[in-house]
Formats: sequence, C-alpha cells, structure tokens
Amino acid sequence: MKTFLFCLAFAAGPILATQSLAQKLVDPKTVAPEYRAAAEKRKAEQRQQDCAHKAAAEQLLPRERAAFLVRCLETVDPK
Repeated sequence: MKTFLFCLAFAAGPILATQSLAQKLVDPKTVAPEYRAAAEKRKAEQRQQDCAHKAAAEQLLPRERAAFLVRCLETVDPK
C-alpha cells in the first residue's frame, strides 16, 4: 500500500506542479499606481503567450500563424 501511494504521489506531482506554476492574468486596475505600467505590459505579454500556445495547439503552418495570432489578439483585446 505504501508503494502504491508513493507511486501515485510521484505520478501526480508534476501535474499539480504545472497547475500551480500557471500565472493568473494580471489586472492593472488592482495594482498600485506606480506599478500599473509594468502590470499593463505583463498583461499584454500574457495575452500574446496565450495566443501563441493556442497557435501551437492548432499546429498551424508558419504562413498561417501570423494571421491567427493577429485574429487571436484582436478577439482578446479589442481596442
């Protein structure tokens, strides 16, 4: 029984660790004014990374990737 629990903990460890390492999306409105510019920059980076992960999951060709990223960023952040 101990070996089973050890194997279960060993197998579940990386799964739980990746979920805990995921960063939540930064909200610049809740950050102190002196850090707001950095928070806005970080939020933009997070949106770009999210769209890049979606493009990788779709396994797009390089020529289609740019158009996909532009559409993704426009839907996430309509300016």
